[in-house]
Amino acid sequence: MSSKQSVTVIGLGPMGQAMVHALLDQGHEVTVWNRTASRADALVARGAVRAKSAEDALAANELVVLSLTGYDAMYAVLEPAAHALKGRVLVNLSSDTPEKARAAARWVSEHGGVHLTGGVAASPSGIGRPESSTFYSGPREAFEAHRSTLEVLTGTDYRGEDPGLAALMYQIGMVMFWTSMLSYWQAIALAGANGLTAADILPFATETMTGMPDFLSFYAERIDAGEHSGDVDRLAMGMASAEHVLHTNADAGVDTALPAAVAALFRRGMEAGHAADSFSSLVGLLKKAEA
Repeated sequence: MSSKQSVTVIGLGPMGQAMVHALLDQGHEVTVWNRTASRADALVARGAVRAKSAEDALAANELVVLSLTGYDAMYAVLEPAAHALKGRVLVNLSSDTPEKARAAARWVSEHGGVHLTGGVAASPSGIGRPESSTFYSGPREAFEAHRSTLEVLTGTDYRGEDPGLAALMYQIGMVMFWTSMLSYWQAIALAGANGLTAADILPFATETMTGMPDFLSFYAERIDAGEHSGDVDRLAMGMASAEHVLHTNADAGVDTALPAAVAALFRRGMEAGHAADSFSSLVGLLKKAEA
């Protein structure tokens, strides 16, 4: 009999399946449930236990991991079985907003359970690797009690008691990820319109991305200090470059929605009087308006 903690996993998409495999690999007993029951077949063949219902899945173990598309899906699955949340630690690894995470924590608490928010900063292929990481927030006592089991999935990065913090950190990553990847798709479209393939530009695209950490660290210190002087770069220069990017895409006949949005933001900065400032001054346009 394994001495390792038994775990329930609800939600068996690619991420949930990867989590169950990682837990089974390390000798944990795992109970699984999914609305489409057939998704559990291969896991059951490996030794997982298929719960007959979400209620049975909750009842099976103290530690319950959710891997769903969002918090609305959590309510759809768990509301009919909410009475079974009592005494459970619900580790919600579904993606959603910080405010929804805070509301979910209150809802779980009202039903006698404990909610830990998680933000998995890895793809399914990264599950089971300690170099991957997941943000966690919520009651520290619950996190520490189950930390060793959660570290079977990825490394852990506990961010504090506020249940919204893990979701916030995850969404900050997604802001950068989706925008960066869209810029790559834009570059591929522009290359294609000029007879080049994605493979042709891959070395240059990689070099461009590899150089980004230097820019991030340089500007972080200045932005936190409120320093936006135009000693290194000027918004007016960036405006000209953004217009060149926009016109190059337009001349090639590819979609210009993304470069037009970038150029529009630079233009707003110019109109706000920042032409001689660093283009980091655009942060001020993006910040929440003061009351």
